[in-house]
Amino acid sequence: MMTRIMVVDDEVFIVDLYRDILKLKGYDVVATAYDGDEAVKKFRHMEKRPDVVILDHRMPTKNGIDTMNEMLAIDKSSKILFVSADIMIENDALKNGATGFLSKPFSMDELIESIERLNRP
Repeated sequence: MMTRIMVVDDEVFIVDLYRDILKLKGYDVVATAYDGDEAVKKFRHMEKRPDVVILDHRMPTKNGIDTMNEMLAIDKSSKILFVSADIMIENDALKNGATGFLSKPFSMDELIESIERLNRP
C-alpha cells in the first residue's frame, strides 16, 4: 500500500519539490498546505488521514509547533516529521509529539530515509 503524505511548508517551491520527488519515489502526496491554519483545516476534514505529515516550523498564521499540537489533538496517532532550519526547536518539536526531526537543509535521500523510518511497523 502506498504511503500517504501531507506536505506543509510556506515556500511554494519547497512544496513542489517535495511533492515531485515523493511521487517519483512512489509515495502518494494526498494534501499540501502553505500555512498552519490551512494545514489544520485540511487535516481536520480528511476522510483518511496521511501516514506522515512533513511539517515546517516557520510559517505565517501559525508555527509548526502550534500546528502540530492541533493536528495531534485531532488524531494523536499521526506521525509528524518536523523540518526546520532552526535547530533550537528540535527538542520542543520532539517533546510535543513529533515522530522525527530533520534539520534544513537536508538531502532528498535523508527525507526519504526519515519517512521510511517513521513508516516501519
